[in-house]
Amino acid sequence: MKFFKFLMLFAFVFFISCGDDKDRKPGIETAKEEEAEVIEKLASAELIAKKFPGVLNSVGTIDLQHANLLDSIYSKRDYTPIWTERALREDLYRSIERATEDGLEPKDYHLSYLKNSLTNLSELDDEERSLTEIILTDAFFALASDYNSGKLNPAEIYDIWGVESNKIDLPGLLDYGVRQKNILAAIDSVVPKHEVYKGLKRSLKEYRKLARNQEDPTFVSEEGESIKADEKDERIPNIKQRLKELGYWQQEIVDSAITYEKPLQEAVKKFQEKYGIETDGVIGGGTIKTLNKTYQERLEQILVNLERWRWYPKNLGDQHIVVNIANYRLHFVRNGDTVATHRTMVGTEARKTPVFSEEIEHIVYNPTWTIPPTIKRKDVIPSAAKDPDYISKKNYSIFDRSGNRLSTSEVNWSSSEVKGYTFRQEAGPANPLGLVKIIYPNKYMIYLHDTPSKSLFNKNLRAQSSGCVRVQDVLDLAKMLLSDQPEYDEEKIKEILDSGKTTTIKITQKVKVHHLYWTAWNENGSTHFAEDVYKRDAAIYKLLSAN
Repeated sequence: MKFFKFLMLFAFVFFISCGDDKDRKPGIETAKEEEAEVIEKLASAELIAKKFPGVLNSVGTIDLQHANLLDSIYSKRDYTPIWTERALREDLYRSIERATEDGLEPKDYHLSYLKNSLTNLSELDDEERSLTEIILTDAFFALASDYNSGKLNPAEIYDIWGVESNKIDLPGLLDYGVRQKNILAAIDSVVPKHEVYKGLKRSLKEYRKLARNQEDPTFVSEEGESIKADEKDERIPNIKQRLKELGYWQQEIVDSAITYEKPLQEAVKKFQEKYGIETDGVIGGGTIKTLNKTYQERLEQILVNLERWRWYPKNLGDQHIVVNIANYRLHFVRNGDTVATHRTMVGTEARKTPVFSEEIEHIVYNPTWTIPPTIKRKDVIPSAAKDPDYISKKNYSIFDRSGNRLSTSEVNWSSSEVKGYTFRQEAGPANPLGLVKIIYPNKYMIYLHDTPSKSLFNKNLRAQSSGCVRVQDVLDLAKMLLSDQPEYDEEKIKEILDSGKTTTIKITQKVKVHHLYWTAWNENGSTHFAEDVYKRDAAIYKLLSAN
C-alpha cells in the first residue's frame, strides 16, 4: 500500500508539471497522423503464450534484460497483452528517448527495434507484433530499474559498500502506469529527485555542448618541476593559453613572457578553487593534469556521478547530515534547506571513509578514543613493541578481554593475545577526537568528531584521517543536534566540557548521516568538480561504457 501511495504522490507532481495529454507532441506511431493506422491491441494471449517456452535470455534477435520477470508477469495474467493502447506505447518510447537527459543510453532499452516496429505496426505480422509486446515490457523494466538503482551494482564493484540498493516492485510499477494510463508518470516516480542529481542533469547538457564544440585543446607538458611565484618556466605561455580556453585568462599571450607573475597566479588560484585543487597558486603536477583534462573527460565524470546518485537512497530524510567524502564537506539539511555546512577531513587512500548511511544515536563530550582494529594492528602494537614508553606518552590505557586494566609490564607484545586487547586513549588535549564525537553505530566504527589539529582544515586536500570524519566547528553541529533538548544550553555544555569528564547524551531528534562520494555537482548555475581522491571515476565510466 505504501508503494502505491508513493507512486501516486509523484504522479500528482508529474501531472502538474507536464500538463494534459493534448499538449503532448505526436508520438512515434502518430508522427505522420494522416498516414497512421490506429492499432491498439498488438497480440492475443495465445500468440504471447506461444513465445514463452522459447524465451530465455532473448526473443527473436533481441537480448532481454528481465527474461525471468517477463515469464512470471505474463504467466500470472494468463498471457493477456499489456500494451493494448497506443498512448502507453508512445509514453514508453518518449521515456526511452528522454533517458539521454539522465546520462542513460536509449539504445540499452531496445530503441532501434521499437522505433522500427512502432513506426511500421500496420505492416507487422502477428508474430512480429507479439515480439514487440514482450520487448516493450522488457524495455519498461530495464529503464525503470536503471533509473531506480543504477545500471551497475556498487556492491559488486567495491569491497566495502554500506548503502542498500533501492528496492522496486517492477510489476507493480508497470501495473500502476497502465491503470493510470500514464507510463511517463510511472517512470518519473523512480527518477532520483535530489537537487544534486537535478543539477548534474543541467551540467550534462552544458558539457555535452562544450565537448561537441571543443577544438584541440592546448596541452601543457607535465614534465618539469612545480612552478612557484615569480619563477620562469617555458610552459607559462601554454598555461595561459589553456586557461584562456577554459575562461580563466583574458589578457594577451606573449610567447616570450615566461615569468609566473601575480595576475597569472590569481587566475591559477581561481582555477584551482573551481576544480578542488590545493589553492596555493603553485602550478604542480596536479594542477597541470587538471588543466589538461578535456571537456569530454569532464562529461564522462558527470555521467559517472549521475550513476552514483541512482545508487544512493531515494529519501535521505526530512532531517539529515550528508558528507561528501570527495569534496571534504558536511551539510546539515532540514526539510530541504541546508542549515549548516562544515569542512571535513576524511580517510586517506589507504584507509578510505566508506559509503554508508546510519542514524545518529548519541553525542559524547570529552570522549575517550578506543583505537580501531586496523590502527591497533598496524600502528599501536608495533610502536609499543619498539618503545616501552609509547603507551604512557600517548595516554593510552590497556584492557584485556575481561575488561581488566593492564600495565605495560604485564603485556607480552610478541604474543597473539595482545591483538585481542582494547587500547583506549583517555580524554585530554592530545586525544585525536578533541572535545566531542557524534555516534551513529555502524559496522565500520566510523563517526564524526572534533580534532586538536584544527589548522589542517585550511588545506584544500583533506584526506588525512584513518577513516572517521573530522569536522570543523563540530561543537556547533552538536549544539544543533541537541536543539530540541533545552536543558543542554550553552552554559550546561560549557560546564560539561570544563569538567573534563566523559559525558554521553542521547539524541532525541531523528537524524540520519549519509557518507556519500561524488566528484561533480552544479552549484548556483556553475558546474564544480572535486579531485577523485579515491581514484574511482575512471573505473566506473569503463564499466558503464562496457554495459
